[in-house]
Amino acid sequence: MATTRIGNIELGDCPLLLAPMEDVSDPPFRFVCKQFGADLMYTEFISSEGLIRDAAKSRAKLDIFEYERPIGIQIFGSEITSMREAAAIAEAAGPDLVDINYGCPVKKVAGRGAGAGILQDIPKMVEMTKEIVDTCNLPVTVKTRLGWDDDSKYIVEVAERLQDVGIQAISIHGRTRAQMYKGEADWSLISEVKYNPRMRIPVFGNGDITSPEKAVEYRERYGVDGIMIGRASIGSPWFFREVKHYMATGEHHAPATFEERVAAVTTHFERSIDWKGDRLGVVEMRRHYANYFKGLPGFKPHRLDLVTLDDPEAIRAKLREIAALYDGFEIPA
Repeated sequence: MATTRIGNIELGDCPLLLAPMEDVSDPPFRFVCKQFGADLMYTEFISSEGLIRDAAKSRAKLDIFEYERPIGIQIFGSEITSMREAAAIAEAAGPDLVDINYGCPVKKVAGRGAGAGILQDIPKMVEMTKEIVDTCNLPVTVKTRLGWDDDSKYIVEVAERLQDVGIQAISIHGRTRAQMYKGEADWSLISEVKYNPRMRIPVFGNGDITSPEKAVEYRERYGVDGIMIGRASIGSPWFFREVKHYMATGEHHAPATFEERVAAVTTHFERSIDWKGDRLGVVEMRRHYANYFKGLPGFKPHRLDLVTLDDPEAIRAKLREIAALYDGFEIPA
């Protein structure tokens, strides 16, 4: 297969993309995903209004690092003027591309006409995209869904129109906004976008990639240029390695060892402390422990300690204790 490119960014054959996930895809998590083979990553989505107001939380999300490249900054919002200004701010932060979030289904975003909410106003979606493309010198990409609901799955036409105003890649989640994350992702319409003879840009598929076998099956069945991985990577950054190995060999990579899990969670923790400071780094890391140690027998008391301890050194000691207690244990795949 040909190398997938976004503008001048070469991503190889069927790249694996880390999905932009709120409260997950921050620099500490991106670091460990990059270690295990993510080809292209995105920041958490950033509010256009927050960037314009110079809100500290929004500005912090602009932080990117050389080892992450190629990386895209993703923005969302409902006002064209604000989104154009935010795109310029994002580009000035030095990413490799700027991505527009037209897919977030949560009420506080979509209910205000941002994220997937804009799927109810396709002309505005196209106009906003054109304004951002015209503002940016970097490639502009889009992440979106099939439509607002089952009666408005216009993604084939929408993708074509967005390409016509200048986007250089599109990632499509195979659900409508009405579905949220329920039901099964429908990749057949993603495939229709890919095989539309007018489409020239890369088309990435997203949704329900939960195993290496499914990644290969969907790549072959639906013809996408790459696969975006989201929830399957949470607590399992080695999922990228497993998918790549299966794509290359048709065989399963050995499961992540317990030692690799401990090393990954420790790296994630240390990066979290470094980037966010002790207090916030400790608190925001708490959501990850259960995922990293899933399948570990008798882990509940240790998890309770990890999510209640406040002192970074105490958490380091706890991780060392866990490492010693379960030394050599093989967690079932």
